[in-house]
Amino acid sequence: MKAAIVQAAGQTPIYGDFAEPVASAGDNRITVTAAAISHLVKGRASGTHYSASGKFPFVVGIDGVGRLDDGRRVYFVLPKAPYGSMAERAVVPPAQCVPVPDDLDDVTAAAIANPGMSSWAAFTERAKLKAGETVLINGATGTSGRLAVQIAKHFGAKKIIATGRNTDALREVAALGADVTIPLVEDEKALEESFKKQFAEGIDVVIDYLWGISAQTLLIAGAKTGAEAVPIRFVQVGSMSGSDIALPGAALRASAIELMGSGIGSVSLDRLVSAIGALLKAAGPGDFKVAAKSVPLSDVERAWLADDSTHRTVFTMNA
Repeated sequence: MKAAIVQAAGQTPIYGDFAEPVASAGDNRITVTAAAISHLVKGRASGTHYSASGKFPFVVGIDGVGRLDDGRRVYFVLPKAPYGSMAERAVVPPAQCVPVPDDLDDVTAAAIANPGMSSWAAFTERAKLKAGETVLINGATGTSGRLAVQIAKHFGAKKIIATGRNTDALREVAALGADVTIPLVEDEKALEESFKKQFAEGIDVVIDYLWGISAQTLLIAGAKTGAEAVPIRFVQVGSMSGSDIALPGAALRASAIELMGSGIGSVSLDRLVSAIGALLKAAGPGDFKVAAKSVPLSDVERAWLADDSTHRTVFTMNA
């Protein structure tokens, strides 16, 4: 079968032939129609993500959309290595598949599932967001952050605060539902003051896609504002700005901050799949917006290098 193949760590996937997966008893055989690049997919391809197997070669891609042998459309996740989703066919256990609603086309479903799941699971499984609460999205200008703003609004957040480095992109995020935007372009002290002002007015949940200095500043500002043991649920999802921070222990002792992560390992696979199913059902009625571009799989090498976080690159297998 034709597939996008990673030959060694750090190499760009190439379009070529790979042995077709063989279905075991009870598995779903899927004819893949669409599969998207994500930060997780890139991390696994480079061998740097904590869930990477380190074994090469393999077919890249962790999720996608396709059709079962009986014609039903499904979203699927985590084909068994060395097979991935960016191929003509995939074999996946039924528990790792969910139906795709009729109001979503294949490309949109593939584009929205992974980045939307990141905040849907963070809100529902970890933060337990309630309607009427205030949410801060740290790193809201990428695809995941933009969807997080829309999903927070869908869940009834009273106030949504969004941060990001790109001021033009922050204006677009405001149009998606953010009530307050904070550019991450100020010096650290000024940024802390901006955060403290929002914490003083009340923040219940922080969804962090960046980590690094902005997350460190957020946590310290939250601890200093602290408002007499009012809990702040801080959910760490991504680390686009750095893998480490320097957090004084006193920041946690002097506050009621609940620091947790959300992702593979902190949320069980069946709950992540369930979150994706709920997300896809809500995407059409909720009119969730996601910027995506469709590219034939045969153009994987060029499109891989051109991919950025503002548009999702979705490979289609019918060209």
